[in-house]
Amino acid sequence: MNVLARVAPSARNADAPLLIRRIDAIPVALPLKTPMKMAAETITAAQNLLVRIEAADGAVGWGEAASAPTMTGDTQGGLVAAVRDHLAPMLVGKDARDWPALRPALHRALTDNGGAHSAVEMAVLDLTGRASGLRLIDLVGRPRRIGVKPMWLLGNKTAEEDVAEALAKQKAGFDFFKLKIGVKPLVKEIAIAFAVREALPKTPLCADANCGLTLAAARSYVEKTKKARLMFVEQPLAYDDVEGLKKLARGTKVPVGVDEGIHSFADIVTSARAGAGGVSLKLIKLGGITAAIEAGKLCQQLGLSVNIAAKIAESSISSAAALHLACAVPKADWGVSLTHFYLAEDIVRRPLPLANGLVALPEGPGLGVEVDEAAVERFRVK
Repeated sequence: MNVLARVAPSARNADAPLLIRRIDAIPVALPLKTPMKMAAETITAAQNLLVRIEAADGAVGWGEAASAPTMTGDTQGGLVAAVRDHLAPMLVGKDARDWPALRPALHRALTDNGGAHSAVEMAVLDLTGRASGLRLIDLVGRPRRIGVKPMWLLGNKTAEEDVAEALAKQKAGFDFFKLKIGVKPLVKEIAIAFAVREALPKTPLCADANCGLTLAAARSYVEKTKKARLMFVEQPLAYDDVEGLKKLARGTKVPVGVDEGIHSFADIVTSARAGAGGVSLKLIKLGGITAAIEAGKLCQQLGLSVNIAAKIAESSISSAAALHLACAVPKADWGVSLTHFYLAEDIVRRPLPLANGLVALPEGPGLGVEVDEAAVERFRVK
């Protein structure tokens, strides 16, 4: 579809400033369908931040970021304070259309805090897209694909449960699976890899330890699961164990991915030099979609594979942003994790659907999802 065809006639020639009059930082607790156990935490409800930006003309944009104390250091209270006390005062009264000029000043005023920066940028771009009639992806790049095949995470107590869930999700349209490891005895996790592979002989399969293995355990896992044909093993070691990554990568043909260790372009370069086969790009780690798209381009230059992921668990707001990112980067060959699928209830009127194995890039302006403000109030943390 021609980009201009998406622009409303009244908006197509509009060049009036899009003045920001209000920014709200809203903490929410979104319940999961089932608890998700990882190496360092078990999540039963997602403690997220929503950012609501309202323009002088009444137009509204939304952003979201998950708290991630074990990944970014961001707590929910810290995210709220970062937006409310530092970023919002710098934006009220400013023209949202000037985001390329506003963004650097915000990062100078508040270093790190990737989740807060990401949520604010997401909301500004959603607002701008809605005001102009353009999709978010058209504001920051160009679409390289029209949708993605999402990945499903498996982390049950037994192999039988993982196999049953994988088969059920495959029938529902998922055809890419990630095993959560580093939480059970190693021998059991190795057995689960083979059980799932036997049940799904041709389906892409990978594993993610979330920093949960020692170097010896990681070596044992990748060696003993060779015949399970894992596409990659993600973050087996501590996020800062670069020397361990070098040793592990040198000793195995199974590609090693880095997730918790990626927070900057420099981290991507360091991981590539250490022998990583690919990285996971998350908006909350890199500070927003602008930086994440550039990170995707850097990965292509370095020959790294790319996984795009939202944190467990974000609503269709963040999943939509991750989807725009996944469709804008040069490649996302290590899969895409859209985590709104794990929520018991979403906060948009029509959650992003999976149809015929694909989650399609929304055609609506901005993020392309409509937030249900009544649902936001229902899950707001008082």
